Amino acid sequence: MSNALKASEGTCLEKLTIYDLFGRRVRQAAAAPAITAPGRTALSYGRFYQHLDDIIFTLNTIGIGRNDRVAIVLPNGPEMAVAFIAVAVCATSAPLNPAYREQEFEFYLTDLNAKGLIIQSGVESPARAVARKRNIPIIELTPLSTAEAGLFTLACDTDSAPRNDGVSAPEDIALVLHTSGTTSRPKIVPLTHTNLCVSADNIRTSLALGQTDRCLNVMPLFHIHGLIGATLSSLLTGACVICTPGFDANLFFSWIKDYEPTWFTAVPTMHQAILEQARFQREVMRRSHIRFIRSCSSSLPPKVLEALEKEFKVPVIEAYGMTEASHQMASNPLLPRQRKPGSVGIATGPDIAIMDESGVLLPAETTGEIVIRGQNVTPGYDDNREANEQAFFQDWFRTGDQGYFDSDGYLYITGRLKEIINRGGEKIAPREIDEVLIEHQDIKQAVTFAIPHASLGEDVAVAVVLSDKATLTQKQIRDYAFTHLADFKVPSQVVIVNDIPKGPTGKLQRIGLAQKLSALMKPDYITPRTEVEHILVKIWSEVLNLEKIGIHDNFFALGGDSLLATQVASRVRASLLVELPIPVMFREPTIAGLAVVIEDSQTSEDQLQKISHILDELEELTEEEAQQLLADMKKKEQSDTPPDK
Repeated sequence: MSNALKASEGTCLEKLTIYDLFGRRVRQAAAAPAITAPGRTALSYGRFYQHLDDIIFTLNTIGIGRNDRVAIVLPNGPEMAVAFIAVAVCATSAPLNPAYREQEFEFYLTDLNAKGLIIQSGVESPARAVARKRNIPIIELTPLSTAEAGLFTLACDTDSAPRNDGVSAPEDIALVLHTSGTTSRPKIVPLTHTNLCVSADNIRTSLALGQTDRCLNVMPLFHIHGLIGATLSSLLTGACVICTPGFDANLFFSWIKDYEPTWFTAVPTMHQAILEQARFQREVMRRSHIRFIRSCSSSLPPKVLEALEKEFKVPVIEAYGMTEASHQMASNPLLPRQRKPGSVGIATGPDIAIMDESGVLLPAETTGEIVIRGQNVTPGYDDNREANEQAFFQDWFRTGDQGYFDSDGYLYITGRLKEIINRGGEKIAPREIDEVLIEHQDIKQAVTFAIPHASLGEDVAVAVVLSDKATLTQKQIRDYAFTHLADFKVPSQVVIVNDIPKGPTGKLQRIGLAQKLSALMKPDYITPRTEVEHILVKIWSEVLNLEKIGIHDNFFALGGDSLLATQVASRVRASLLVELPIPVMFREPTIAGLAVVIEDSQTSEDQLQKISHILDELEELTEEEAQQLLADMKKKEQSDTPPDK
């Protein structure tokens, strides 16, 4: 067997662009639906192609041309999908997470050297303030809500001639995304039209996609998984993409029923949430047109895979992808070929090999670093010589993942060599969090590290050494992090220590910290003290399927995630008649902290009811009687004595 296992050659696309392939689809079936969305009319390939020409003209008029980077900050939906394609065909798309804080937008917009910022008109975002401060042209996108899904207008005050106008070439950069590495500074990954077209075609081939397929996209469209795994792979096939506003377990099965998708792709945590609802939706699944389910971005537990297949009665295809490979590298095949739970399948386009530390390729069933090469692999990190020297060996790209091939050529991932924390598919750079926390005047040291998590794979924790005489609490540290980081980067657990364990050479080491500090991360067991705490313990026990929960236990340390938090919120609403926003669960991850929030909310509700009752009484009194009642109440309040009534 060859050391480097190669997939089928597939279609030769190195001389084509996204615009070229769209043109092919228009010539084949201009009237076929390309994009649709809940409550919207479908956008045909022919109209989509015309819209691309309109956007190319508008962007060129603004002064944006080939390889100019345009940041896109839009919510999930058809406009985001179309904007990604429209910018890519004549410039460079740079989608950013709309949930970023101002400090993060400051970094990303500066690092990108963005020539423009596309943002939805009328929507406030910290990105606007950063763009104004840095003199980045703000391009207002206005959705045409009564037109087909995804159509919009663009408006900007800036007018100038671009250096390179017209349609992009195959070697031009279509997409740039940031990826976190072992340093605090995220790296820019440029992906050419060749990279993206080849990757999308590899996905098409491995999944046998056709023009009659309909992909339900629930993945965020600032992420390579949603952009290429769902959207571009479908569009370059001539299939249809159903663009949702984002994943919602409560709406998922209504989308399955109403829009009749033939497949969907998601991360494991989403699949687990779908399973929670599946037993109530068996009739919808029985009538569905789903022919397979895809999972990518982090490892899917075999137990979840088996449960999905049992409920949907279709194969679940687990794939392996990363940003530097324009998403997919390997995938389990469709039936009748063998699928192996726990494996990420066989190579689907690029060459994949296992390499040792010295650069020697290893035989099957030998563990080492997974390396790749192929036309879907980035030409190299942008303006980062050191990172490129570390990542590329000869013509191989080092993934930083550890794994092996079995004797059948199926790839198994056993761990990660790099320090990236993979929190449910979101890649997080630990040192980025360290440096944000160290900026606090009362924090002397901070080391962020990964901790195991039942559904996310990994979660984020941080060990903190306080400055002398500082009295910061864990909650205060997390509150500070929430003001400087996106929610998914905020450590779910904070451990305050006198000294952080060091390695043999005296260097701070992240690997092994979870085990070394595990005793400090588990609080003493304290039983519930109030009625609200008793109810919360019962709710958590049911949702997490655990018997013994103390009031200081951390919801996320017990295996909770954002999707399970939604279930908690729903049960709190039913049991305690209190609306519990999901972000509150992240800020108050213990029963003790959550109970205070709920009790305060209940108190506020009681006060509103008392005020309403008093106003009702006042309406029944004469003006003189009302004045006297208010005077009596004021006297009683001043004397701190409860009023009679």
